[in-house]
Amino acid sequence: MKADRAQNQRLMSIDVLRGFDMLMIIVADQFFIKLHQGAQTPVTGFLAEQFEHPDWYGFHFYDIIMPLFLFVVGAVIPFSLGKRQRDNNKASLYKHLIRRFVILFILGWIVQGNFLDFDPNTFKFFSNTLQAIAVGYLFSVLAYLHLSKRHRYLLFVICLVVYAMLLSLTNIPGIGNSELLPDKNFAIYLDRLVFGKFDDGTQYTWLLSGLGFIATTLSGLFAGELLRSDLPRKTVLRYLILVGIGFIVVGQIWGIWHPIIKKLWTSSFVLFLSGICFLLLALFYWIVDIRGYKKWAFSLNVIGVNAITAYVLSHVIGFPAIAKDMLFGLEKYVGDYYNVLTSLGGFGILYLLLWYMYKNKTFVKI
Repeated sequence: MKADRAQNQRLMSIDVLRGFDMLMIIVADQFFIKLHQGAQTPVTGFLAEQFEHPDWYGFHFYDIIMPLFLFVVGAVIPFSLGKRQRDNNKASLYKHLIRRFVILFILGWIVQGNFLDFDPNTFKFFSNTLQAIAVGYLFSVLAYLHLSKRHRYLLFVICLVVYAMLLSLTNIPGIGNSELLPDKNFAIYLDRLVFGKFDDGTQYTWLLSGLGFIATTLSGLFAGELLRSDLPRKTVLRYLILVGIGFIVVGQIWGIWHPIIKKLWTSSFVLFLSGICFLLLALFYWIVDIRGYKKWAFSLNVIGVNAITAYVLSHVIGFPAIAKDMLFGLEKYVGDYYNVLTSLGGFGILYLLLWYMYKNKTFVKI
C-alpha cells in the first residue's frame, strides 16, 4: 500500500458516488438504527429496517451498498488501466493486479476474518466485501485486457446463467436437489466443503457467489467504458438510464423464477442491483459532471477518493466509542438520543482524518 499524491484522471461523479456508498456503510446504517432506538416511531422503524438486510428473500435499501462498491470498482477500471496500457508494460500491470488482489484479501481478513486473533479456530477465509471486490476486480481486469467488448458481454451473461444453473440444477449429497433456501443450496454446500472450519459460518455464500461478484464488477466496467467513450455526455446519460432500467426489469422478471436473494448473490439480484447502480451513476453523472453542481459534493468526494481507507478504519477503530468518551457529559441532556450523537461524533472524527488526507493530497492506493 502506498500514498499517491496525484488523483486518478476520472470523472468526479465516480468518486462522489463512491463517497455516497461509503457514507451509507460507515455511518448511515448505525445512525438510523440508533435513531429508532431513541425515537421508536413508525417512520424511524421503517428507516432502520431499510438499513438491515432481509432475512432471505426480497430487497432493502441496505442491499445496494455492497453491489455499488463492486460496481464503482468496475467503473474505474477503464480509467485506471488506460495509462498502464499505454505504457505497454505487461509485467508491471500483472504485478499490480496480483498485488492488489492479495492486499484486498488480507485487509478483508483483518476487517472481518479475525486475522489479528492469530487463532485458527476463529479465522474466516472468505467473508468480506473487500475479498468480493478482489475476486470481481481480478477477473474483470483480465477480461478488459484480453477479451473484446463483445466477449466481455458474453462473459457477463455466462457468469449469470452458469451460476443460476448451479444453484437450481445440482444435487447436494445427503440433502437432494439444490434449492434457493438457507442451508439447502449448492453455494453454501460448496463453501462448507471447501473452507471447512474456516467457513464464514453464516447463510452468506462466497466461493460460488464469485460468479456474481465478477458479473457485478463487469457491469460497472461497462458503465466505465460508456463514461470514457467519445459519445456526447447526454448520450452517455441516456444509455446509463436505459441500461439501468433494462437491468431492473429483467432482474425483476427473472426473479419470479429465480428469486432476488442478497445472501446468495443470485443472478436476478446481480441484474436488479446493477440496474440500480447504473441509475445512481446516471444521477450523479448528470448532477456533478453535466450540470456542474460540485460544491455540494465536496464532502462525499473527500470520502470517495480514500474509500478503502475509510472502510478499513471504520471497521478496525471504534470511532463511536472514542466519541462516547469525548461527549459523555451530554448524555443527561439528550437521553435516548445519546447513541445517535456518538454515532455522528464517531463519523465526524473519521471524516476529519479523511479531510486532512485530502487537503494534503494524500490518496491511499493499493
